[in-house]
Amino acid sequence: MNWERYKKYNFPFPEIGLALDISRLNFPDSFFDEMEPKLKEAFESMRKLEEGAIANPDEDRMVGHYWLRNAELAPTAEITDDINETKNNILNFAEQIHFGKIRGAGGLFKNILVIGIGGSALGPQFIAKALGRPGIDRCHIHFFDNTDPDGMDYVLAKLGGHLSETLCIVISKSGGTKETRNGMLEAKAAYKRAGLDFSSHAVAITGRNSELDQTAVSEGWIERFPMWDWVGGRTSVLAAVGLVPAALQGIDVEQILAGARAMDNITRLPDRDKNPAALLALSWYYATDGIGRKDMVVLPYKDRLLLFSRYLQQLIMESLGKEFDLKGNLVNQGIAVYGNKGSTDQHAYVQQLREGVSNFFATFIEVLLDREAESLEVEEGLTSGDYLHGFLLGTRDALSEKDRESITITIEEISTHTIGMLIALYERAVGFYASLIQVNAYHQPGVEAGKEAATSALQLKEAIIRQIRAFPDTSFTAESMATSLEKPNETERIYKLLKHLAANPDKEIYLKIAAPWYESTFQHLVR
Repeated sequence: MNWERYKKYNFPFPEIGLALDISRLNFPDSFFDEMEPKLKEAFESMRKLEEGAIANPDEDRMVGHYWLRNAELAPTAEITDDINETKNNILNFAEQIHFGKIRGAGGLFKNILVIGIGGSALGPQFIAKALGRPGIDRCHIHFFDNTDPDGMDYVLAKLGGHLSETLCIVISKSGGTKETRNGMLEAKAAYKRAGLDFSSHAVAITGRNSELDQTAVSEGWIERFPMWDWVGGRTSVLAAVGLVPAALQGIDVEQILAGARAMDNITRLPDRDKNPAALLALSWYYATDGIGRKDMVVLPYKDRLLLFSRYLQQLIMESLGKEFDLKGNLVNQGIAVYGNKGSTDQHAYVQQLREGVSNFFATFIEVLLDREAESLEVEEGLTSGDYLHGFLLGTRDALSEKDRESITITIEEISTHTIGMLIALYERAVGFYASLIQVNAYHQPGVEAGKEAATSALQLKEAIIRQIRAFPDTSFTAESMATSLEKPNETERIYKLLKHLAANPDKEIYLKIAAPWYESTFQHLVR
């Protein structure tokens, strides 16, 4: 590789213990100068955002996740006080749990069951995996992060007979998120089967006066923590959403916030070469031609960062995946994100990355410290960590040899401080990039469209159940059911819904398979 280019485009930030190497992107030396006007607009846009400008005009909503780690920057004293009070309440609550001042029916709470989806699960899961210490953590953490009954049964089986020692944290801003509502009801039923009072084992993290908040009050749950309308789900990991589970796990949340604050301070500088988030956003712009032409493959060479790519998928794709730009032009923007971990990926899909379709750029996450303790030599002078680092460097070179571009982020170690830094780095880079491509990173109309489509499917399923039970002597094909419901354009969906109903015995619907398959019939099974 070109040492002179590396010297020019590797940017160390020793004050925060991070380096950003973009030398293996093939941009010309003129690229940065050409992008300077756009970058100046991005700096100004970010300044206004942090000062409390309305980021979502259709919702009349500010975006203030940066205030979470420096409450004094909030635009009103009320918000500042609310942030500080909430953080103190979280720390006090965790202390009461750890020292047994608040107990479950079985004594000390030894487990946490977090019920949430999207940003209400991905952030806490990432922190738990990155910073958890088996055998040392004050509480073991588990998740209901989907509305999959079998998945919830799996988690409950892992908890075994220990629900009396399990604190349940239900997370939903609106309180009406169906996946979370379903998980809460499943948990309630499990506690009831165990002869336990769910309310005395439950905590809510939700919007004030939401449906969930009202439930928690009326049922006398242990505690409630706020979710604010100025913090989006994908940027809520450093609000109560992430801090409550982390504090209960025994993780030093003050240090996570300190790491994020340190990154905020440096990425707030309106100077490209001194701002790693600005450099990262510019790199994405070059790598994707500013239109998402290539995917982002995240390759962290550390087991503890396994869930980082999943966390980034929502942060980046939900923020940047937009149909229209700020002027209403059709743009279909976004960057697809995927990844697992090194060196596992070398045995999975690096073959394609190196020799297949060149539709990506890679981001390597390099962690310098192998482990806290001294390492075993697996060969003379070499440890397992030496091999891991060698595989990172080798894969990086193997991709470069085939003109596959990459970015490398180097941190010194995995710690509460560095995890906070990484979260803040990518949050800011997303904000800058959104400004560069002129989209609103802080709303998500596509998510709501998916929810509306799901609601429509559920309403159709209810209509099918009513119809099939009303005529127990009638065998329906998908086509005859569609006709009877006067929904001929919904025949495919009706067939899929009937198949699902028939696969679950509690629905009491019998499937008689025919040939051809679309002549198969469905009938109410009268017991």
